[in-house]
Amino acid sequence: MDGNGNGANGEYFISPSRGKRDFFQVVEDVIDFVCEDERSRYSIVVGTDSGLHNGQAGLAEFVSVVTVHRIGKHGRYFWKKISAVMTFNRRDRILKEANFSLELAQRVVAELRNKLDKVPYVFEIHVDIGENGPTREMIQEIVGMIRGNGFEAKIKPYAYAANKVADRYV
Repeated sequence: MDGNGNGANGEYFISPSRGKRDFFQVVEDVIDFVCEDERSRYSIVVGTDSGLHNGQAGLAEFVSVVTVHRIGKHGRYFWKKISAVMTFNRRDRILKEANFSLELAQRVVAELRNKLDKVPYVFEIHVDIGENGPTREMIQEIVGMIRGNGFEAKIKPYAYAANKVADRYV
């Protein structure tokens, strides 16, 4: 394993409750979790956060998560790390966070389509930007990009997948 979420067989995620999982195992775990209680409502969320890679300017590491929340009860999450990605500034890093989330969301939705059609769920992308701080000028652009790709976007303080879950592992 190389610290980038890539093992000998490619990409992997970590689940605190299930251990190392490949992408398709993550999707199956989400489906199994939802099917355990089909009468509940669910929120399936993708988010990404980033930070400097080993304190080096110009390099960042990104953590993307997939969360599934049985609303009003509990949930599960899966995370993967992408290390040593070249970034030029905060704007570039935020755009890469959004792009990593979009790419992952498209893959997750493609796998879930037609497999959870009997269970009510919402699907969101959480971005680590908000009204307070230097990222506020990017809200319209990033949210527009996500919505333009057919997804609902949430920003801080409602973006728990990015600014709480993913942030733990950056």
